[in-house]
Amino acid sequence: MSESKPTLLWFRRDLRLCDHEALCAAVARGGPVIPVFIRDTLVDQLGAAPKWRLGLSLADLAARLEAKGSRLVLRSGAPLEVLRDIVAETGADTVFWSRAYDPDAIERDTAVKAGLQQDGLTAQSHKGHVLFEPWSVETKTGGFYKVYTPLWKAVRDRDVPDVLAEPGTIPQPDGWPKSETLENWEMGRAMHRGAAVCHPYQRVGEAAARDRLERFCAEAVGDYAIMRDRPGIDGTSGLSENLSLGEISPRICWHAGRRAMAETGGEGPETWVKELVWRDFAYHLAYHTPRILADNWRPEWDAFPWNEDEAHPDVVAWKHGRTGEPFVDAAMREMYVTGKMHNRGRMIVASYLTKHLMTHWRIGQRWFDDCLTDWDPASNAMGWQWSAGSGPDATPYFRIFNPATQVEKFDTQGIYRHRWIAEGHANPSDTALSYFEAIPRAWNLQPDMAYPDPVVDLSMGRTRALEAYGARSF
Repeated sequence: MSESKPTLLWFRRDLRLCDHEALCAAVARGGPVIPVFIRDTLVDQLGAAPKWRLGLSLADLAARLEAKGSRLVLRSGAPLEVLRDIVAETGADTVFWSRAYDPDAIERDTAVKAGLQQDGLTAQSHKGHVLFEPWSVETKTGGFYKVYTPLWKAVRDRDVPDVLAEPGTIPQPDGWPKSETLENWEMGRAMHRGAAVCHPYQRVGEAAARDRLERFCAEAVGDYAIMRDRPGIDGTSGLSENLSLGEISPRICWHAGRRAMAETGGEGPETWVKELVWRDFAYHLAYHTPRILADNWRPEWDAFPWNEDEAHPDVVAWKHGRTGEPFVDAAMREMYVTGKMHNRGRMIVASYLTKHLMTHWRIGQRWFDDCLTDWDPASNAMGWQWSAGSGPDATPYFRIFNPATQVEKFDTQGIYRHRWIAEGHANPSDTALSYFEAIPRAWNLQPDMAYPDPVVDLSMGRTRALEAYGARSF
């Protein structure tokens, strides 16, 4: 073994071994590598579903490391204090990690780097969970991009480095520092009975993500441009949950998509690659304009008269998936059972809440923060503001999706509705019934209840929203 001192590899939202720049750099040093995950305040503040899903991913990563003779050290606390403790226990002189691009993580990481360097340690970050780091993509005048299409045009022909191979071995230290256990962390405590319902729909870990990508590229990517909008059909990659935790890198996905573009042609592969860049665009904006995560990106929306009462009966009906609009309700119920929601459904439920129900997008954002197993801070915020009209590159504020016409257009045969809505059906599907097993008992909902009447007339809701928009200057 090399005489080099150990390197601490601080895992975060990069829970894989292949195409991992920080891991490869740590192994290349030649000395022992000690993988670490820290349950800090940012982890503790996660919503119920994303925290539970993170726990599943950590268990998978730990198993993969053990298969290589390594292990994942788990600690709780402030990252700088935890890392200093492990340095003292192991004699490590270097800490590597993958960069994050949201403001809370940047603030944390900046403080950690400064503290470790003050201690005389090497503290080094490496490229994280984006294709193009936010500062590496600039407009011709040197600023950042506020609109997606010009950003896409700027990066679509860029050379993206090849995928880094998974290290064959990860050198072990002579002795391992003490570790906490995932069981004691109880990452799924807030999921209650919903965890058992949701678990079969998760495809956890690096191997599952790679299998998913291969199957998508072999079977579905060619028709993606059309099928991605049909929620009753398995026409998407499903990789959002894996990308959100770094179980697969966007670079692996980019190269797979580019190969499909070259081999099959058509709109499908390029449309999918553009979605990867759309995800990058969310982090581009979160980095350059961090207000997008919590405030109206367009300040002129600050005075807009949205409802901000989470206990309003219409908001409660929306949360329960009982608005009387089948597309909205089916999408919400899909989320409770699977932890995810079809992208067309996300647009519909967000437009309905913010426009037909005139409710602040922050209420929807916070609800998704708690319910999505593929939760991503930048994508969730940008998606809500895009739908509401308050964000960059947003859908025009006067564009209001009609969930009734949308469901007839994209779920013509009613497959999606039947899959997720039980009320009113003599023989409801198992998936529709599972919604009642996933939701809190306190909601007191049963499948033999009558399906609700619409909480708002769609035409009246549209008119009300347009009148409110017309009274403002955007």
